[in-house]
Amino acid sequence: MTSLSTTSSVPPVEISQDERREWIRIDDRILMEYRIVTESGNALPVTAALPTAQSISEAVAKPTAELLARSGESVMASPMLPWIMKVDYLLEVILNSLAASRPETVNIARLTDVNLSGGGVGFAASQEFVSGDHLMLKLILPPFTPIQTTVRVIRSEPLTQGQGFMIATEFIDLKPDDQEHLIRHILQTQAERLRSRRKSPT
Repeated sequence: MTSLSTTSSVPPVEISQDERREWIRIDDRILMEYRIVTESGNALPVTAALPTAQSISEAVAKPTAELLARSGESVMASPMLPWIMKVDYLLEVILNSLAASRPETVNIARLTDVNLSGGGVGFAASQEFVSGDHLMLKLILPPFTPIQTTVRVIRSEPLTQGQGFMIATEFIDLKPDDQEHLIRHILQTQAERLRSRRKSPT
């Protein structure tokens, strides 16, 4: 039997290095928020649990923790560190006060388990979306790189355990610079995890 490669007249598709980088995926936990885009183009908040002291603390503390983890001694020994910690404390106090008096006004990104690639993001949601729905998405990559973009829902499936749905999306207007930040974060995270596995005792 003749192989397909010898009988096909279609030349092999060349895959660029940039395209290969877009396919790399990691599971991660980052700050994220999303809104559904209506037919009129308005972005409406998705019904979610009200902010809690814990979710506020996580949202405020994670960027600083990531900065310290990635900068090491340079920031730890810096005279700016006490000021950074003080700003974090004051911000947390203000957000907690607002959440207690007017919780509907506190819209903050939440720590979310995601599957990231240069082409899209997957995450669990409490509500089902329809294939083709558009969501306005805000990701905050560590230590503090905000990315705001729009995604199209390509799949929405019930979670096998528990309530909710696993949502798969693709970016439809991701800026090239933001995509580069995203891919660099993915590659750096992969490298850090590989180094950590090599150092851990077997």
